[in-house]
Amino acid sequence: MKRRVVITGLGVVHSLGNDIETFWNAIKQGKSGIKTITKFDTTDFSTKVGAQIDDFDVTKFMDKKEAKRMDLFTQYAVAASKQAVEMSGIDFASMDPYRAGVIIGSGIGGIETLEDNCRTLFEKGAKRVSPFFVPMMIANMASGQVAIKYGIKGYNACVVTACATANHSIGDAMRVIQNGYADVMITGGAEASITPLSFAGFCSMKAMSENEDPATASRPFDKNRDGFVMGEGAGILVLEEYEHAVKRGANIIAELAGFGATCDAYHITAPDPEGAAGVKCLMLALEDAGVGPEKVDYINAHGTSTPLNDPLETKCIKKVFGEHASKLAVSSTKSMTGHLLGAAGGIEAIITALAIRDSFLPPTINLKEADPECDLDYVPNEGRTKSIEYAISNSLGFGGHNGALVFKKI
Repeated sequence: MKRRVVITGLGVVHSLGNDIETFWNAIKQGKSGIKTITKFDTTDFSTKVGAQIDDFDVTKFMDKKEAKRMDLFTQYAVAASKQAVEMSGIDFASMDPYRAGVIIGSGIGGIETLEDNCRTLFEKGAKRVSPFFVPMMIANMASGQVAIKYGIKGYNACVVTACATANHSIGDAMRVIQNGYADVMITGGAEASITPLSFAGFCSMKAMSENEDPATASRPFDKNRDGFVMGEGAGILVLEEYEHAVKRGANIIAELAGFGATCDAYHITAPDPEGAAGVKCLMLALEDAGVGPEKVDYINAHGTSTPLNDPLETKCIKKVFGEHASKLAVSSTKSMTGHLLGAAGGIEAIITALAIRDSFLPPTINLKEADPECDLDYVPNEGRTKSIEYAISNSLGFGGHNGALVFKKI
């Protein structure tokens, strides 16, 4: 029999808030964290907006000297992990260090560090490249630094599956606990990709919105959507074996009941228009949770605001849920948060868990004129109160990666 896994801690770094309470209140109120980019000159870029973080004070979470040896994505991960651990109330010093682990993913890793050191190499020569360049850049360093901070010596890994990264990280962490290899896991995703090179690449692909109005640029399921809006930050969860959490009197937020993962095996960036693997992913997640489709009340959709994703995801939901699809609430919180790439599933798992805890459906803002192919209840523009027994967070990524998590009210 599989061991039950519950969520006991949450932490977030985002333009909408660098703590859970501020972030969640903004989501409930339908606020947008998207703004005009000021981190670099966007004159030559077709995209001008993003969910840029302006108020992150790293000294609240670590020493300045320590921070200088971390890329921004790792700083975000460590900061969000600190919040999550404090919420959970876990004292890792009193635990067997081999019974805890970390899986924090990043889609891109330390791209700002890469850009900075490439510039140094070409302008000043090889001897001026930082000795910290490699350990700052590599994507697994978020997991490594969090483990170092808490003395966690159990299973430690980094998932890199583009925009499905955080869902896969959380799902894998759940299985580590279910299978008895750990009692506690710190998991999620972190990304700091609002940089010139990253933006240039996505602009060249014509993947991002060219709408210069930050308030309306991200509009999932809307007829006039024209691409995703990039975000940055981290979403981290503390997962714990149920009995372990109960024994120490932990405050349990929700149960993580199921995980499904598949691959389209179709195209490097475009989703399979038939959605076969996306459908299978959702079905596997439900099967893993031991729950029928008719029991699900809410889906936090991948909902990227791109021409291809939104109708395809709608089609997948209809195929899996049949007649029940019309009774489901489906929202894309990327309308408010932007798309955090490898960290997207982390903050969306947090939103989904809190939606269950507070019996609240977060909205899809900017939905003014629905695409005819997108005809579900997307909780348009305003959130609403509803008891939620089961909810799903869905993610898709370049390379054809699909990941779905099933959450349950505890």
